[in-house]
Amino acid sequence: MLNFDVLIIGSGLAGMTLALHLAEQRKVCVVTKRDLLEGSSTYAQGGIAAVLDTGDSAEAHIRDTLVAGAGLCDEEATRFIVEHSKAAIDWLIELGVPFTRDDSHQTGYHLTREGGHSHRRIIHAADATGAAVTSTLGQKLRAHPNITLLEEHIAVDLITARKLGLAGERCYGAYVLDKASDKVLTVAARDTIIASGGAGKVYLYTTNPDTATGDGIAMGWRAGCRVGNMEFIQFHPTCLYHPHSKSFLISEAVRGEGGILKLPDGTRFMPEHDERAELAPRDVVARAIDFEMKKHGLDCVYLDISYKPASFVREHFPNIYAHCLNLGIDITQQPIPVVPAAHYTCGGLVTDLAGRTDVAGLFAVGEAACTGLHGANRLASNSLLECMVVGRAAADAILAAPAIELPAIPDWDDSQVTDPDEEVVISHNWDELRRAMWDYVGIVRTNKRLKRALHRIELLKLEIDEYYSHFHVSNDLIELRNLVLTAELIVRSAMARHESRGLHYSRDYPDTLPRAEPTVLTPDTP
Repeated sequence: MLNFDVLIIGSGLAGMTLALHLAEQRKVCVVTKRDLLEGSSTYAQGGIAAVLDTGDSAEAHIRDTLVAGAGLCDEEATRFIVEHSKAAIDWLIELGVPFTRDDSHQTGYHLTREGGHSHRRIIHAADATGAAVTSTLGQKLRAHPNITLLEEHIAVDLITARKLGLAGERCYGAYVLDKASDKVLTVAARDTIIASGGAGKVYLYTTNPDTATGDGIAMGWRAGCRVGNMEFIQFHPTCLYHPHSKSFLISEAVRGEGGILKLPDGTRFMPEHDERAELAPRDVVARAIDFEMKKHGLDCVYLDISYKPASFVREHFPNIYAHCLNLGIDITQQPIPVVPAAHYTCGGLVTDLAGRTDVAGLFAVGEAACTGLHGANRLASNSLLECMVVGRAAADAILAAPAIELPAIPDWDDSQVTDPDEEVVISHNWDELRRAMWDYVGIVRTNKRLKRALHRIELLKLEIDEYYSHFHVSNDLIELRNLVLTAELIVRSAMARHESRGLHYSRDYPDTLPRAEPTVLTPDTP
């Protein structure tokens, strides 16, 4: 058994923030499914929203967030996170994150604007902000003597008082599969943090990396945590449409800097859908693209920034330019083919502003959590900010809490299971689940589609649970088990909302109710 003060499941910006704030006083273990830098944080292009310009204000940032969130944002959470935004950015600058400079600006940095923002407040590192941030923090993390990093390890399930036959609701760590040795390790910890990201891979088309399989949300639910607002899945409006490029994101900032959405014949269409045109919030833009594609029978639409000077495009979007050029698309000369794709999970495990869940000793931070900041639609570039602000608050709460004694924890018992005989069952169920979610629980929903999705999910869940109970665990089986549960939570949340709001659009309930209420599901307790 491995024993730590703190176990962090996930190595994105939320997990890294916690590890670095805790490691001076605690023995920390970070578990990550792939290598340290493989995750959604690394792939974030646009930047981090923060109030840095004297012409901007916390009130304006809060107002923009509340408007984008379609009345469902928690105002206390929004204010807390926005008011701590400058301190979070100062911390990153102090650590050496190479944000793009602009010596003519009062801050010394270039600030861009994205959809839904009333000011230029997005600090960024060209068009690869996530990579710049995580690589800088990753170096600090690897070098810290109090941080143990378990790469190529995947959490199987949380160790709870209930599982140990003890009274109360408390987490004591997790069982973790070492993929190299194929052995399940027992990792005990006084405090456990779920920082494992979202669930984009529940959909057929997503901008998310392969690691985004809803693991933390599913584990937290099984441990007894409530989930909130799971119906609100943000579809990024502009994912590159190309047969040889897998889920490459075309940053929100391209539209922020003047990119225009067009039909194949060159007709601009966004002004017909919203007065803010290309700068409307993501849910509006994604629905508009979905409408135009269905109306005209299109495979994609086009995002055009080629009318800007070529030097401007290459300077602001070097990675997008290079990636597209490698595929034969010169974005300084021609428009970019784009489609919407599942991008961000706005809901998650219900937490307070220090990341505490319903289970003592268990925290959730980042995309796996639901603080109430994002409401019914996440405002662009607020997510990395939330990772840092709530991550810092969670670290402070952990450091302030008294230490507890860990109970005796048994090792993982797989003596009654065998090696799987039909691995094809996993891949087939994986494909069936993701296609059903795409077809029935996408950008536009109906009662009939949701019922069809739930019926298929329930059948898949029975088959997967039976498989899980009889065979040795594997990375693919763990992810599939988590995906099907997360899919069920999304569908049940969507079925519970009898209105259209933000990212949840229902043809059966096209109106928005006068009062905004979160959707909170509570797990059955034995």
